[in-house]
Amino acid sequence: MRYRLDLRGISPKDIYPLGERFTGVGPDGKELSFTNYYMTLDSKPFFGVSGEMHFSRVSPDQWEDAVVKMKCGGVNIISTYVFWNVHEEEESVFRFDGCRDLRRFLEVCEKHDMMVIARIGPFAHGEMRNGGLPDWLYGKPWEVRTDDPGFLEAVRKLFRQLHRQMDGHYFSQGGCVVGTQIENEYQHSSAPWEMTTGVSGEFVNGGGSGEAYMLALKRIMVEEGIVTPFYTATAWGGAVTPVEEALPLWGGYSYQPWLFYNRGGEHPATPEYIYRDNHNSAVTREYNFEPSYDPESRPYACCEMMGGMMCSYRYRFQLDFRAVDALANTKLGSGCNLLGYYMYRGGTTPTGKRTPYLNEGQIPKRSYDYQAALGEFGQIRESYGRLRAIHLFCQTFSGFFEATKAVLPEHLKGLRPEDLGPLRFAARVKDSGGFLFVNNFQDHVEMKDRHDDEVALALPGGEVTFRFDIAAGENAILPFGIDLGGVRLDWATAQPLARVGDTWFFFAPEGMRPVYSLGGEVIETRTGEAIERCGITVYTMSRRDSLGFAVYDGRAWLCDKPLLWDGKKLFVELEAGGADVLAWNDDEKRFALCARVESKSAVVPASFRSVGLGRYVVDLPESGLAGHKQVLLRVEYRGDIGHAFVNGELISDNFSNGAPWDIRVDDRAEALEENPLVIYITPAKENVVVDTSAMAGLRERVGSLTAELLSARWVAVDDMPIRG
Repeated sequence: MRYRLDLRGISPKDIYPLGERFTGVGPDGKELSFTNYYMTLDSKPFFGVSGEMHFSRVSPDQWEDAVVKMKCGGVNIISTYVFWNVHEEEESVFRFDGCRDLRRFLEVCEKHDMMVIARIGPFAHGEMRNGGLPDWLYGKPWEVRTDDPGFLEAVRKLFRQLHRQMDGHYFSQGGCVVGTQIENEYQHSSAPWEMTTGVSGEFVNGGGSGEAYMLALKRIMVEEGIVTPFYTATAWGGAVTPVEEALPLWGGYSYQPWLFYNRGGEHPATPEYIYRDNHNSAVTREYNFEPSYDPESRPYACCEMMGGMMCSYRYRFQLDFRAVDALANTKLGSGCNLLGYYMYRGGTTPTGKRTPYLNEGQIPKRSYDYQAALGEFGQIRESYGRLRAIHLFCQTFSGFFEATKAVLPEHLKGLRPEDLGPLRFAARVKDSGGFLFVNNFQDHVEMKDRHDDEVALALPGGEVTFRFDIAAGENAILPFGIDLGGVRLDWATAQPLARVGDTWFFFAPEGMRPVYSLGGEVIETRTGEAIERCGITVYTMSRRDSLGFAVYDGRAWLCDKPLLWDGKKLFVELEAGGADVLAWNDDEKRFALCARVESKSAVVPASFRSVGLGRYVVDLPESGLAGHKQVLLRVEYRGDIGHAFVNGELISDNFSNGAPWDIRVDDRAEALEENPLVIYITPAKENVVVDTSAMAGLRERVGSLTAELLSARWVAVDDMPIRG
């Protein structure tokens, strides 16, 4: 199909600073600030990539691993909920030990030059019990989430304790804490009061005090010493957002388990993968974007784009990892200048003293893997590499990209998610240069390969025409009018990744043939080939190779296993087998073998025996659990819910969705020396009837039960260094 988009006469952006309420200065004079279009560092555009990680849901011995992996993935800001009930489960008894040690976590972030946004609530949600509010609030003589003096005084005590943890780590003190979130989804969202779940189904107060409440919270934060360059507020769904005091942040999810908390059925296709005009004063109402302010008066920035998704009890699924970067592509094409993912790194919810299980009742009691780019124990998923490719692009063109303006074709207006015929595309342009965004992914709908699409862009200096194919489920960012170190790239049907020296790295999206127009010369090439023109090199890799592409320490690398850089050493994370590490050879214009690494372990079967219906004892490996970065038990089973116990303590659980279930066990090595590892599978049931009789007689009759442990394997994970 043929399309045309007129990019002539696009008015330049009116870019201006947001002022002192969105500015901070460090002790070294470093300035962090915002304009109405983007974030700045020392007055230069800075493209922020925020990834959600809940420090209290990650074992402290894995904090550094998580931060390093996030940085290697292109994340430069960690966003973290600080759950009230994790720190003050018992009134006036505050805990900051172990995984609750906020100060120690901030120290790890600072070690790796990672900025932090603290989402301190008081209400958070995050699928935490009561949305993170402690149970003891339920019996107080005032309502939560209001500007009642009693509630605000309880909040003040919390914020005072949090400040004591963060003091010394604020940006103004040379630290990593650059932002603070005020509340969460106020007057839009709530959570079950788990005190009444299964009985009255009561919900936490959703709020009704308007901006007065939000401003009261910010005032208390500042009075208690929580002073950061900027404050944020979630803005979707009509949530109260005091934009003169806090940066409004947006998001979007295409897998929505909450739809099935009280019903079954099929998941609808969502409009999340259709480009929207979300930074245009003339457009004030789009899907999931209805700002209460002039859209151009604040950056279009996100904090909760779907970086994964948990299964709820009534909605089990395996996330299509292509959904994650396709959503990032769509947000960028819609004008986004700060990406923010929820979640980027999953975890395990700690247990409490009064209430053992702190997760919301609709999800597993402990697991919060979220099918995130980095899993519950740091497992690297396909979405990690797909997102890194987008983050590399954003960083490579930072300074130019933030100033580009989104322009959308008319046919997107009114387009339904099920409409598969029209091409979904948008442009971001400044003068005669920019990027064409293309998306051929749609959640809960089977897309088709596209062939012979043509997009003509009318520019001030003439017309540029893209002709391309693109595979089903794929997305692409295609450049036009871009300077490649003195050589003009007129257009390309390949996506730019990074520049290292005089070499520009691109990849060909699936189904797309890489063609470049350099200085008016049209050059057809193949993946794995380099083009040399006028002192620059353009190298094209495949989409598959792009998943393992990284730039560390000023060099370009390729590896089909997780290759990481902690600032001092390069290493490969291996479960078993080996990996070839390739480095770019500038003389030969190709990737050449740098090192071959072999794991010191192998994935080995675990022996187990049945001790009752759905109940198994797993024998420890003969080699033990010591001497590795971590050891996982990888389980496949049939049933409803999987539970893993050591000495009666639930260490892991899983809602069956057909995917393998990983259980970390090396951190339980001492307990396992004297106690068995027990797997209990809650049976999947059919034809269930509950009989009732006198004297409170209740008995369940079930037509069939399925609870079977199919396989179990020991997986040792190790970091194999490449160089010192």
